[in-house]
Amino acid sequence: MRVVSGSAKGRPLKSVPGTSTRPTTDKVKESIFSMIGPYFEGGALLDLFAGTGGLGIEALSRGMDRAVFIDVEPKSISTIKDNLRAARLEDRAEVYRNDAGRALKALEKRGYSFDLVFLDPPYRFKNGDELMLDMAERGLLQDSAVVVLEYESSYNYPEKFGDFCCFRTAKYGETAISIYRYETAQDQASELDEEELQDDK
Repeated sequence: MRVVSGSAKGRPLKSVPGTSTRPTTDKVKESIFSMIGPYFEGGALLDLFAGTGGLGIEALSRGMDRAVFIDVEPKSISTIKDNLRAARLEDRAEVYRNDAGRALKALEKRGYSFDLVFLDPPYRFKNGDELMLDMAERGLLQDSAVVVLEYESSYNYPEKFGDFCCFRTAKYGETAISIYRYETAQDQASELDEEELQDDK
């Protein structure tokens, strides 16, 4: 694995020892960033179930300002820290060992809010949509935040739920990626107002 593009392009990344994590391949990573970027002009990101930290590190390399990495496995936490050092991005990142539910509560208490979220729970979990709704309820998402949900391709998440709307889905063998945008009712109303103004012209 390596950083594909940006300021840390080409830097090698370690895998987590053992078989408990499932790193996103470079091919899938490149595809994800072609759909959501490929580059960014700042912003904050959350890499939940971060594993190696590869997706969050790629986003930092491509222009995100800062990142929070969360994983429950000690080996993952150690690997993320090593990879951040290898990419020379550790000064723009925070790394915490916690499970997803507790982590979201802690982030809410600290007043965090994110523009981009990578959500890659173990394939046995089918609760990506529940976690997204929990983030929204806790105020952890900026208006128009993007959530990249990675899951087993034999499973299907709804296109719309709560204030989330899927705008891209792609499948790569056993892996599926759905990309959601978070838009509150207020955001949607302002878009409608803009459309009406354009119609009046």
